[in-house]
Amino acid sequence: MAFFRRGRNEDSAEAVIDLEAPESSQDQTQAPQVGPFDVSQVPDRGERLDLGAIWLPGKEGAELRMEVDNKSQRVTGVAIALNGSILQLQAFAAPRTLGIWDEIREEIAQSIKSQGGAADDVPGVLGRELLVKLPVKLKDGTPAVQPARFVGFDGPRWFLRGVFSGRAAFDPEAARDLEEIFRSVVVVRGDEPRPPRDLLALSLPGQIAPRPVPIRPMQPDLNPLERGPEITQIG
Repeated sequence: MAFFRRGRNEDSAEAVIDLEAPESSQDQTQAPQVGPFDVSQVPDRGERLDLGAIWLPGKEGAELRMEVDNKSQRVTGVAIALNGSILQLQAFAAPRTLGIWDEIREEIAQSIKSQGGAADDVPGVLGRELLVKLPVKLKDGTPAVQPARFVGFDGPRWFLRGVFSGRAAFDPEAARDLEEIFRSVVVVRGDEPRPPRDLLALSLPGQIAPRPVPIRPMQPDLNPLERGPEITQIG
């Protein structure tokens, strides 16, 4: 069951959906074991939730959050909240022959550092990733540090980006279930030509996905879908 609540501004709303695996008797035994996957690699959607460009596996106790622009009715963000952590997902078009994660990591790191934050490019369980700390201010003006963890995966003509926040940004045990979700995502790019970095169209469950959304170069989003990551107060 889905319901809407007001987002960060009057032009958007947030759809919150209990993310439980739907019943399915379809066999997925022929699918590869570790992803993320291209739709061509899996025999069927199985128990994954159809969100347009992303097929998302269900997880008991998880909550799906989708940011919807009220004017265009486009879904502009998807995140999974679980046990005090959030994984934000976005899928983009990419060149046919070259991956873009190396380039994007560098851009994100430069953006974070230009804001006075820190970004470490390190090997992780999902490949190269960025561990970042961005200086922020609480509502009362108190300085604080906001951690996040950026991961990415170069697929065939698409790129999947994930942002871990909350405890999953720094606690490997807290991140484990969300990492499993990231590895099980299926991306449905489509065959039509698209410029690199076009945001692949997402949709609410049961709705037809809208046309692809052109975007500017990807910037870090450290406050996914209203519920921000765990913040450490300074001083």
